[in-house]
Amino acid sequence: MKFFSSIRPAKGNGGKAASFAPTLEWAAEQRQAMVARQLRRRRIRDERVLQAMGEVPRHEYVPSEHRRIAYEDHPVSIGQGQTISQPYMVAAMTEALELRGTERVLEVGTGSGYQAAILARLAARVYTMERDPELFRLAGERLERLGVTGGDTVVLLHGDGSEGYPPAAPYDGILVAAAAPRVPDCFLEQLVEGGRLVIPVGSLDQQEFRQVRKCQGKPVSRVLGHCRFVPLKGRHGWENA
Repeated sequence: MKFFSSIRPAKGNGGKAASFAPTLEWAAEQRQAMVARQLRRRRIRDERVLQAMGEVPRHEYVPSEHRRIAYEDHPVSIGQGQTISQPYMVAAMTEALELRGTERVLEVGTGSGYQAAILARLAARVYTMERDPELFRLAGERLERLGVTGGDTVVLLHGDGSEGYPPAAPYDGILVAAAAPRVPDCFLEQLVEGGRLVIPVGSLDQQEFRQVRKCQGKPVSRVLGHCRFVPLKGRHGWENA
């Protein structure tokens, strides 16, 4: 099985990257190269996912000092001990949701807002929940500035994502961008029949990247690889993580 990292904060020159003002041409070239070299070569095949990854400006979702390395093949620190996931990991988790454009999706762990921006191009309605108040504030400002929120597609929420979000359930898909010690029952309960949960599950050091499908009310799990994510905090996450 493959191993994918989503926890190592990337650092630039000597641990601190210089400020960088990207041009539209540079950003477009970086996205094109990212899709070709990091996604297609690793067999991401959903053309809608590839198109979304090729259009959303990833550099806008990282701190200004990290924009130069935004499209590189690793996670990037966004502060508060969190990261924006490796591009491949974002694409693989999104592809595992099997979206066709009509779905309602819950994202647990908004972080920078990048994953929500990708999902907004692929689903009918996206609910994204962030626990950290500062990341929630910054993501809200960023998503509004970039035109992702403001319509009916994306709803940004603040709270304990480990409990899901029952008021808007059921969902066709749930994507959890943090590692859980086990699959919380509440996520399965909030899925429609046939719905997909995509979640890292395991220890704090290494997890299985799983797709869990709800079939006749029961979980049917498939391991898609291995990964390392920051821990899921909250009632159904890691205590004291």
